[in-house]
Amino acid sequence: MRLRLEFTTEPFDLDETPPHAVAARDVVQTAGLDAVDVGPFGNTVEGRADAVLAALDALLRESLEAGATRVSLQVNVVGAGGA
Repeated sequence: MRLRLEFTTEPFDLDETPPHAVAARDVVQTAGLDAVDVGPFGNTVEGRADAVLAALDALLRESLEAGATRVSLQVNVVGAGGA
């Protein structure tokens, strides 16, 4: 199974990248995922379910520890009848 994860971390800061956003970015960029798109208002990653779920666990732990007060996410199954 393949998954697509879309997520944002808050609070936002357009002047300087907050530590929680840096932590989340570092997690997904080193997670061995097939696709990673990181932007100021949202982030999308895609890959095998086991890799995405492991990255999600690390992303939540690391970004909350680094000061995130909210993490919004959406997970979709892709391919083979998925979105």
